[in-house]
Amino acid sequence: MNLRQERFVELWLRNGGQHADAVYADLVRRYGEPCRHYHTLRHVRRCLRDFDLARDAIERRDVVELALWCHDVIYVPGAQDNEQCSVDWVLRWADDRMVMRERICDAILATRHSHVPVELDSRFACDIDLAALGAPRRRFQEDGMRLRAERPDLDDHAYALQESKILRGLLARPRIYLTDYFHSRCEVRARENIAWRLGGQRLELQ
Repeated sequence: MNLRQERFVELWLRNGGQHADAVYADLVRRYGEPCRHYHTLRHVRRCLRDFDLARDAIERRDVVELALWCHDVIYVPGAQDNEQCSVDWVLRWADDRMVMRERICDAILATRHSHVPVELDSRFACDIDLAALGAPRRRFQEDGMRLRAERPDLDDHAYALQESKILRGLLARPRIYLTDYFHSRCEVRARENIAWRLGGQRLELQ
């Protein structure tokens, strides 16, 4: 058992979950699906690094961490219900013995980024999911290429239009990051990266 598996198994069991080894095996299998290039265990590992950096600011750490492990466990490129399907996956594995199961599911649903969640747990899950937007430019570019690779069904023009809509929506928010921790850490660079990408898209769409 590697350290990542040990971390998940201990977390799952600590919160009342059952069959932790089987849950982890299924989770790894799903994150390793061949259609995935960005939404993989690499993304989860990066989320966990950001989570570890912010852990002192997070009150219900296990809620946020379990949401991060599971928020993309079901991922069909282009589907609109991936987060709900990920919640359904959690509910299939976690019975009512799991502590704060509903809060974990709420935090997963919040990563749709369609509204500002009330609970701070969900806000941290959202911010950590988007923390990569505030990465150094080279990593931001690499993430963009991985996201593009997940949509071979779209030609370049269609993908650029879709990406532009998403990025402009983020840029139009009063703040991209909903917690003070990530707002101070990531906001400026994320806005610079998004503006840079939108500038490149204008050339692509001409």
